[in-house]
Amino acid sequence: MKKIVVLTGAGMSVESGLKTFRDADGLWENYPVRRVATHEAWEEDPEFVNAFYNMLRHKEGVEPCEGHRLVAALEKEYEVTVVTQNVDNLHERGGSTHVVHLHGELMKACSSRDPYDERYIEQLGGDRLDILPGEKAGDGSLLRPYIVFFNESVPKIEEAAEEMKTADIVIVIGTSLVVYPAAGLLYYAPPTAPIYLIDPKDVNIGRSDRVQHIQKGASEGMRILTEILMPSK
Repeated sequence: MKKIVVLTGAGMSVESGLKTFRDADGLWENYPVRRVATHEAWEEDPEFVNAFYNMLRHKEGVEPCEGHRLVAALEKEYEVTVVTQNVDNLHERGGSTHVVHLHGELMKACSSRDPYDERYIEQLGGDRLDILPGEKAGDGSLLRPYIVFFNESVPKIEEAAEEMKTADIVIVIGTSLVVYPAAGLLYYAPPTAPIYLIDPKDVNIGRSDRVQHIQKGASEGMRILTEILMPSK
């Protein structure tokens, strides 16, 4: 069975009603990154940072789009790994069974002393969407969002690179490929692996002879690509 690695960014979830961070009227327009997504912000005002991510968890009516479901449907004929820069759980809710989250997961909380100690990572959801002021992790430190803040290391990047090394096909959806180290993952793809880029905008991507750009949004682009990769479906 051939292996597909799908690399997704914020544009993947736009059709689900989630704003991207960098576009006009994106999240960073209303909440400066230095206030909500840096270690310094956490140190300065942890309650403000937690309140921002609590707010994101309460977003109503956010459901996987057709693009998420079509990515999951590739598993019928391929081994599929999704590597996502998104912190939402829409890939999982859309049916994907192997998802690597590079930048953390919104629906989890962790220790502020050691964010990646799995013993203290807690699942949120249902009736528990908020991290409360002063709430502590199992190691006694304040609970914080399980989010990779800017300038923090990306603990899953090596796992993602190993997945990319074994790809027969690479799909890139809704990412500007300007945020490193995620943008560098394509360099790990085997030279024989074709790359399908789904994005309505022009994206600066190397190895243009290997890249087929489907200049559509996530859902329409995945409908087109599904016809290519699974023509009988």
